[in-house]
Amino acid sequence: MANKILSVDDSATIRRIVGRVVATLGMEFLEASNGLEALAILEAQFADVALVVLDVNMPEMDGSQTLLAIKKDLRFQSIPVMMLTTESERSHILNFIHDGAANYLVKPFTQDDLAAKVAACLGDFF
Repeated sequence: MANKILSVDDSATIRRIVGRVVATLGMEFLEASNGLEALAILEAQFADVALVVLDVNMPEMDGSQTLLAIKKDLRFQSIPVMMLTTESERSHILNFIHDGAANYLVKPFTQDDLAAKVAACLGDFF
């Protein structure tokens, strides 16, 4: 059973916050600083990943590109992806959902907000 959450964000602070929430949920934490690292982690551990928490604005490979790569790969496409973004414009959010995101959270956010969105993405897992 998948028991890991992968946080993909170029901010170490955001990854730490996500890691704390993941720990409170009793799950294991994986982290990547950009989309290329995330895809490498998924390549090795996709069967164990229950959720990807994905930042939008990152170097190397941004969140939109990473989301599309995840949803295009048959091995990864069933893993829910929650977008973290500073972009609260409705059209951006609708594009993420259209491209396969399960949910989104606008920065800044509280740990409680993040925990609620993660739990909603995981659904029956809990």
